[in-house]
Amino acid sequence: MNRVAGLETEYGCLTNSPAGSFIAVERVRDWIFAREEYGLIDVHHRDWDEPPGNGGFLFNGGRVYIDMGHLEYCTPECVSLLDLLRYDRAGDALTLRAVRELGLEEDVSFIRNNIDHYTGATFGCHENYLVRRSAPLTEPNVLSLLTFLTLRLLFTGAGRVGCTQAAEWRGEMSRPGTDALFQMSQRADYINNDLYEWVQFNRSIINTRDEPLGDPRKYRRLHLLHGDTSVLPNTLLLKVGTTSLMLDLLEINHLPKIVLADAVKTFRALSHQITGPWEVKLADGHTGDALELLQRFLVAAQGEFRGRDAETDLLLQVWETTLQALATAPETLVGQVDWITKHWLLEKFRAQEGLSWEDAWLKAQDLEFHQIDPARSLGQALSQTPPGWHLTEEAITAAIMEPPGNSRAHARSGVMKLLRQFAPPYSIDWEIIGVDGINPLNLLNPFDPAPPDLSAWITEFHAAMKRGPTAPAAPRPHHGRPGLR
Repeated sequence: MNRVAGLETEYGCLTNSPAGSFIAVERVRDWIFAREEYGLIDVHHRDWDEPPGNGGFLFNGGRVYIDMGHLEYCTPECVSLLDLLRYDRAGDALTLRAVRELGLEEDVSFIRNNIDHYTGATFGCHENYLVRRSAPLTEPNVLSLLTFLTLRLLFTGAGRVGCTQAAEWRGEMSRPGTDALFQMSQRADYINNDLYEWVQFNRSIINTRDEPLGDPRKYRRLHLLHGDTSVLPNTLLLKVGTTSLMLDLLEINHLPKIVLADAVKTFRALSHQITGPWEVKLADGHTGDALELLQRFLVAAQGEFRGRDAETDLLLQVWETTLQALATAPETLVGQVDWITKHWLLEKFRAQEGLSWEDAWLKAQDLEFHQIDPARSLGQALSQTPPGWHLTEEAITAAIMEPPGNSRAHARSGVMKLLRQFAPPYSIDWEIIGVDGINPLNLLNPFDPAPPDLSAWITEFHAAMKRGPTAPAAPRPHHGRPGLR
């Protein structure tokens, strides 16, 4: 990729315990930060809803915390697609390790999905992409980007059984598709705006909050809320890879100028239509075939970036093959595209058992598709990943502890190990680390694994440790309830 990217995954939690899932979520978080083996817990307030002890940074460069009752894992800053997949799967592996070490396998499981079928609540998988400040964010470019982000649903959706009549509809006279038995997206029913600043109750495709988590003079962060949590590696890599290519085109002002009449209505309508052709309304009053429009984005990326590097060439090849299959033989994408794979599997199961699509058993199987345990996941059992995107279990296990070597996550991880050794009062964030009594360390360049002032800061740190602390060391927060660890 030509940028840093990262994912934030909120896990669903299934439990047999009468106490509910939150106790299990707390216990898993506490286990991760116990003995400071995998990371360092926050000892300061990050926000009003993130008090000390709510979460912390990991030595692999990522972050774990509790958000609205859900365990959330953030990958470190990744510069390659394969690294992004590797560190995303490391979050699953770490969570699964905690469940097993706590002896909770019989009562608790975590799932990579976005829907609570019982309450209708949604929880997200947010995507983050570094975008350079020089990018021409003109109205035509932003609307073109929205078009791509809407239409990419055809190969990025996770699929779901049923629908949700969300409270926040954008003034439609009717609610099309509220009787859907299966749809492409888990998030579509909950997206209310194309652009908006906040992340709850009025969810948008693009979150417009300007929070670069880096040098604000050089970078901004594109924060996407509408994507589903991907189970199959092929889907995840297509989702992030093609979006990164569109940002490459944006930064050189070569995005195809294609504008939808209404991105949110189109997003919802596509989700409820699982067979093509997929006709969409354009802003100029015409209609267009969604696959043909996506082909225009692909051709633009091929013209600019083919031959740039092996990762890009493989991505372009897989994207082209996927669009061709969607047009002619979608069933060949079983094992590659989440929603197609899930629909194929559940349709086989439904026919075999003589079930209707309204049967609760299908919703239960929908959840099993998303299990983080590879031995239980119906989705992972069907995975067909191109050889260039295959990951070994050893690579995923290594990513639990070690950060990427080509982003600032490497520097942050190294400093965190010093903090573990000397235990001074500290504060850690993505782009800054503070220690009482010395100047903060700024990590403003997300690409830089060894910032120029890192050596001088470490020297200052060691000198401060020799002098002794200027204040009592901040106590590590106690988590959970007695006897729950």
